Amino acid sequence: MSLPALFDPLRLPVVASPMFIISNPAMVVAQCKAGIVGSFPALNARPQEALDGWLTEIEEALDAHNQANPDSPAAPYAVNQIVHRSNDRLMADLEVCVKHQVPIVITSLGAVEAVNEAVHSYGGIVLHDVINNRFARKAIEKGADGLIAVAAGAGGHAGTLSPLALIGEIRSWFDGPLLLSGAISTGSSILAAQAMGADLAYMGSAFIASKEANAEEAYKQMVVDCAADDIIYTDKFTGVHGNYLKPSLVASGIDPAELLKEERSAMDFAKAPGSEAKAWKSIWGSGQGIGTVKAVESISDIVTRLTAEYDAARARLLA
Repeated sequence: MSLPALFDPLRLPVVASPMFIISNPAMVVAQCKAGIVGSFPALNARPQEALDGWLTEIEEALDAHNQANPDSPAAPYAVNQIVHRSNDRLMADLEVCVKHQVPIVITSLGAVEAVNEAVHSYGGIVLHDVINNRFARKAIEKGADGLIAVAAGAGGHAGTLSPLALIGEIRSWFDGPLLLSGAISTGSSILAAQAMGADLAYMGSAFIASKEANAEEAYKQMVVDCAADDIIYTDKFTGVHGNYLKPSLVASGIDPAELLKEERSAMDFAKAPGSEAKAWKSIWGSGQGIGTVKAVESISDIVTRLTAEYDAARARLLA
């Protein structure tokens, strides 16, 4: 199945994943101008009333870009909604998204028909992230338009399944828009995602090390300095399994080896044990693909490099 027409302006088949705290309007605008879908979690706009202003800022910047560059319009943007009963902002944030007719809404941690219907009311599309085939079927049954397969190695709340297995199972019954997340950080891995059956790559960690990212400089440098062996997979901070940078744990006074020995029931998911560290703020998330990130660059330069790598990988295979 071909992708909806709103993806036509993409320079590269990539959706930048929404990253808690890190993704902001400047980052989203830079990603869209560079030719990939930019996104941010609605919860990043604080207080809730700020979301309307964020969307206005993004839309005005992209509209100005499109008027100045009619032959190379910006890619569309997306907003991530945490569809979980713990998110007491959901309906208020959804109302703002409907007002602005956000073109793409990414839903996480639950699939709710009312959310999908609200987005469909103005012609928007919903992409739902899943970690297994069972959740994928439920999401489509409840009205999602497309799926984001979050495989092993992805940043944030990652799954455990091989991307080969997860994409294969979903594609056996679903021919709609399908994205793949999990250690994608090069042009070659973007092409590999398509070869496996995905339409688009879903990548975030490589953009932490960007000049536009709302991340501490130490965080960006840690992404540059670290590799897959420096990632720990645990549910001890939020109650949901995720991938985190070990050096950020150590800097917060946490021994990664001892952490894994603790029982989940003994933990406070808001804070790390024996510290005031909080997940995402001082315990930094990252996927396993960061070993190929070698410098802090502008988003424009990152996308240009990825595009060159992608083209080179295609040419190599065709040869």
